[in-house]
Amino acid sequence: MGIVIAPILSALQHYRRKIKARRDHIRTERLIGSLPRSIQKDIGWPDVHAKRLADRWKSIP
Repeated sequence: MGIVIAPILSALQHYRRKIKARRDHIRTERLIGSLPRSIQKDIGWPDVHAKRLADRWKSIP
C-alpha cells in the first residue's frame, strides 16, 4: 500500500511547490509594481524582468 501512496504524495508535493512559487512570483510583481516609477527604474523594472521572461520562454521546448 505504501508503494502506491508514495508517488502520489510526491506528485502532490511537487504541484504544491509549483503553485507556491507561482504565487510568490505574482506577489513580488505586484509589490514591485506598487513602487514609485523612479524606484522601478533604478532597479531596472520592467526591462530586466521582460528580458528574463523572454529568455525563459525560449529555453522551454
